[in-house]
Amino acid sequence: MKRLWTFLVLVLAVGLAAGCARTKAAESWPRIKQDKKVVIGLDDTFVPMGFRQKNGQLAGYDIDLAKAVFKLYGVKADFQPIEWSMKETEMKNQTIDLIWNGYSVTPERKKQVAFSDDYLVNHQILVTKVKDNVTKLSDMAGKSLGVQTGSSGAAALDGQPKLLKRYIKNQTPVLYDTFNEAFLDLNAGRIQGIFMDEVYARYYVAHQSDPKAYRILTGDFDAEAFAVGMRKSDTVLREKINAGFKVLKQNGTVAKLQKKWFGAVQQ
Repeated sequence: MKRLWTFLVLVLAVGLAAGCARTKAAESWPRIKQDKKVVIGLDDTFVPMGFRQKNGQLAGYDIDLAKAVFKLYGVKADFQPIEWSMKETEMKNQTIDLIWNGYSVTPERKKQVAFSDDYLVNHQILVTKVKDNVTKLSDMAGKSLGVQTGSSGAAALDGQPKLLKRYIKNQTPVLYDTFNEAFLDLNAGRIQGIFMDEVYARYYVAHQSDPKAYRILTGDFDAEAFAVGMRKSDTVLREKINAGFKVLKQNGTVAKLQKKWFGAVQQ
């Protein structure tokens, strides 16, 4: 009797779990519209695109923009922190609906996901401490460089190795899960540079107690566009996001948000 009771409890538990699981479908929009909720994956340390403030609340340009887009459709944007190096896997498994967090469009990523229209242009730049006397990219010769695992910076470093990678120690960067960890090592002198997104770098440096202690160097790396990543089957969701961008640009919301987070209207 005890075994029978245990079996019935297990059956009930499995049934409840199945009922609570997200239904997997080729097109996500019908579910999103019905649930009035879309799940967005992000790295919650990526200042100023999507990050946690001291009070623990999520904030940033992408947070505000995503909320504004889905408000047009009566849908709540629910943000799910993820391990950035696993972002495409998380979306493939449908634990998230979108990747929206300073997600750069690259040929490699286009093989795995579909992208919305571009909504911001970004550059990869080198951040160093002034005391390390790095005034040009070649000055990183023999020095340690940090990059975030799975970032567009890591891809750009490999894609254009003659610009920076050939100079760094062992021609191999130090990998970090987050830029915050990289900055801790930069400030401690364990690395001498970070190759990273310009939007993050300039915001971070501007908010330090001594911004003049840092130096930002640009190179001839290709400019990159930020866009929203989604499953290739989500054609309707893509149309909704692109239409939302057009509305928000026309009604001045995009310009307002860019001035709020970047101090000026970006491209």
